[in-house]
Amino acid sequence: MKSSLYFFLFCVCLFAGCNTAKTSILRSPGFNLAGSNPIAIDIANQVVTASGGKSAWDKTRYIGWNFFGSREHVWDKHTGDVSIKGLKSPIDVKMNLHTKTGKVWIDGKETMQQDSLDKYLQKGYEWWVNDSYWLVLPFKLQDSGVSLDYLGDSKTEDSVIADVLELKFDKVGVTPQNKYHIYVDKNSRHIIQWDFYTNAADEEARFKIPWKNYQQYGDIFLSGDRGRMQVSDIAVGEQLKSSLIK
Repeated sequence: MKSSLYFFLFCVCLFAGCNTAKTSILRSPGFNLAGSNPIAIDIANQVVTASGGKSAWDKTRYIGWNFFGSREHVWDKHTGDVSIKGLKSPIDVKMNLHTKTGKVWIDGKETMQQDSLDKYLQKGYEWWVNDSYWLVLPFKLQDSGVSLDYLGDSKTEDSVIADVLELKFDKVGVTPQNKYHIYVDKNSRHIIQWDFYTNAADEEARFKIPWKNYQQYGDIFLSGDRGRMQVSDIAVGEQLKSSLIK
């Protein structure tokens, strides 16, 4: 029954004028394609296109940002190397996200104790997972373990009518029980708000946050304006390379 419904929705999308030929498809192998709504998938592809496209994202290697004054990140997308500098804590981490190996400094002194090293390397990985999601979500809508649904039209907190996607996880990430409602502007196709739910079964969002003022960084478009909060010092390019593990 669900497959028939999704096929029907896909046909509706086609007759309504949705054109995937003009969009960029950025999809991980483990994305729940069969369990996702085809209209939601089409909109997710349009979000990628509005943000610069798959080719631009793939070519973008180094990204840096300041996560709300708490941490500074520099990330090498191609190797998985990341540098995380604590701004409100004495912890600095340089590690590889794939191997979860690296170095940790506490109050400027490198720790050699294995227990502390393991603890803070895991913490560094969790920081990166959380903090990067607040910046590069438009490129992660079809990540491995993700399923998407289309909830129709709804108003943002700024009273803008937007397409709403529901994003859920299946045994992936640090907090797989979360879900998001993601509002996509009907004209720009940028994400303009997300509603965060601590648990997928929750009916009320824990918070609703705007995504505003997209700017071009290198070949991609990112937003750091979260209303009363700011993801700041966003940068893209080779100048960030020196901050990473060699």
